[in-house]
Parts: sequence; C-alpha cells; structure tokens
Amino acid sequence: MTDENPAASSRYTVLPERVPLADTIASVETDAAPDPLMGRDTETEFMLRNAG
Repeated sequence: MTDENPAASSRYTVLPERVPLADTIASVETDAAPDPLMGRDTETEFMLRNAG
C-alpha cells in the first residue's frame, strides 16, 4: 500500500484537551413528577372494594 496521504498517518498524534466532568453533565432544571396516586389512599380503597 502506498502512502498517498501522509497527513492521515499523523492526524491523531496529538489529542485534544481533556474536558472536565462538570462540563459534561447537563444542568437543566426539571419539573417535579406528578403524583401517580393523585392524592388517593389506594390501600383504603383496596380494602373497601375487597372486604365483602
């Protein structure tokens, strides 16, 4: 194989600067998740439905 592109062999001899870990984490404010029970007492509802 001939060396057609001499720059290709020396392309990756120098690595870029390291990126600090703090700069890699997205800092986006999030909303609180909605209550999956919607304020109900599911244990009491279960007992009332099945106590018979």
